[in-house]
Amino acid sequence: MNSFWSYLLIFAVIIVFSLAYYAGKLLKELSLQKEQQKETALAHQKALNGHDKKIFDSILLITRAMQEEQCEFDEGCWRLSVLLASLKTIDSGQVEESFTAIFALYNEIKTFAILKERKKLAKKERMQQDFKRMTAEADLHDDVIADLKSLNQYARDNIQRLTV
Repeated sequence: MNSFWSYLLIFAVIIVFSLAYYAGKLLKELSLQKEQQKETALAHQKALNGHDKKIFDSILLITRAMQEEQCEFDEGCWRLSVLLASLKTIDSGQVEESFTAIFALYNEIKTFAILKERKKLAKKERMQQDFKRMTAEADLHDDVIADLKSLNQYARDNIQRLTV
């Protein structure tokens, strides 16, 4: 009977060591999985940062062109609004609140016909849209100019943040 307890003890020790080995193996796998998740998250964030950096580079070009009057305000505000809305690392609501004049002009003209659709419009309708666009541009001109200065600096700051 003494040998029975010895065998039982040996068997229990083997089971405990087996379970301990298995638990260690699972912990190691969990650690590797967490590391892979961190790497994936880092790669994803890096991709988002790269996307936003390209967007901010484009924003700098457009703001400069608008400030130098090489780009129409309506077209520039349209492009800037779409670009700002496509940012991945910044809340678009926050951006819209920061540059209200740019988004206000965009919201005034976003429903207007463009390209082929504009050509299909009757002359009177085209003239009405042109009048509304020019009125909106005139009303918001000074505010858009102020927004352009702020947006230019905002884009520069974010490019610097994204490249660090």
